Amino acid sequence: MTEHQHVQDPAQPRLLAVLAAGQVLGGTAVATSIAVSSLVAARLSGSPAVGGAASTAIVLGAAGAAAVVARVAERRGRRPALAGGYLLALAGALGAVLATEAGSAFALLAALLLVGSGTAVGLAARYAATDLATPDRAGRALALVVWATTVGAVAGPNLLGPLQSAATGLGLDPATGPYLLCAGAFAAAVLVSWLGLRPDPLFRARERAAAPGPGAVAEQGTARPWATLRGSRPALIGAAGIVLGHAVMVGLMSMTPVHMDHGGAALTVVGLVISLHIAGMYALSPVFGWLADRVGAGRVLASAAVLLLVAGVLCALAAPTATVLLTCALVLLGLGWSAALVGGSALLTASVPVADRPRVQGTVDVAMNLGGAAAGIVAGVLVTVTSYAVLGVVAVVVTALFLPVVLPLARPAGSRPAASPAG
Repeated sequence: MTEHQHVQDPAQPRLLAVLAAGQVLGGTAVATSIAVSSLVAARLSGSPAVGGAASTAIVLGAAGAAAVVARVAERRGRRPALAGGYLLALAGALGAVLATEAGSAFALLAALLLVGSGTAVGLAARYAATDLATPDRAGRALALVVWATTVGAVAGPNLLGPLQSAATGLGLDPATGPYLLCAGAFAAAVLVSWLGLRPDPLFRARERAAAPGPGAVAEQGTARPWATLRGSRPALIGAAGIVLGHAVMVGLMSMTPVHMDHGGAALTVVGLVISLHIAGMYALSPVFGWLADRVGAGRVLASAAVLLLVAGVLCALAAPTATVLLTCALVLLGLGWSAALVGGSALLTASVPVADRPRVQGTVDVAMNLGGAAAGIVAGVLVTVTSYAVLGVVAVVVTALFLPVVLPLARPAGSRPAASPAG
């Protein structure tokens, strides 16, 4: 790492504001589409199974888009990658409007694959926040962008009623209203990203890594992502923590409403528990970012494993009617996911050369989304064949296997893995 990289780039504060604004817009659109798509798909098809496929379509679309966004970022920079990803999501939102108006569930699922690109861009934006961050502030920069998603995640689903009324006023199917909001939010995110991300943070970071002078040349990575991960144990552990945290979170969270329904919980109670879970996912991410900078990303990732393990234990012990216990479990689950995402991403970024970051980061995000999709399917099968308690036990066992791997990294900041490979 050059001395030049220890000085904050003058453009960093403004670029962070642009990335955060994009997250608010994109987060609003993604949260709205997730909240409404299962219900719309089920209504159009008459099948609850097709309704469940709507969420899977968004996740699979995010996994595919993550690879594309990473490849574009590597070759063209963060600005066209993020703006292009939002543009794909905009096309998906408009497609969802047309599909809903036409009454086609199949067309809606196809459109939701493109909407998933918005999720991929949201994940990629957290890495863009670290491109020009100084080493002692990378965790906070990353966490700020993650936290910005909170605004959209809370605002979007709460607008469903007015949006349906607005669509009716336009002579459209009421169910198109949420997708019209998605289209508008994604369109604004395209403009914010394209106009605001100047200079391109990734290219600027490459210039600073190459040399402090004005003649620096942006360098592209050549190493294969998995080869890069295998060559750095901290990077591999960070990637594993991200995927594990997401898989455990999706598996337990997706089956908790079903478990509570078996106990006769009212829909409002289920909604409250999930809302508190989402608050746990995002609200304290700046705290985890600050801790990653102050005590080390390894320690934050280790704490994530402990939080996930405790959440799994509580889920395994909670009866369907144990609302308080399930609430505590889901809040801890959200906090564990947040710590895993922030700590793992900070550790991964600090351990990978600047030139190789986009491709490696994109590969990890693809694995993260595929892991979440697989976990949701496995969780459904486990609960159907056995019980929610068994699902909790499986989450505990899987997380416990990760603890011995990550605990050696939970050392004082002075003994963290050297950041020199990052440039």
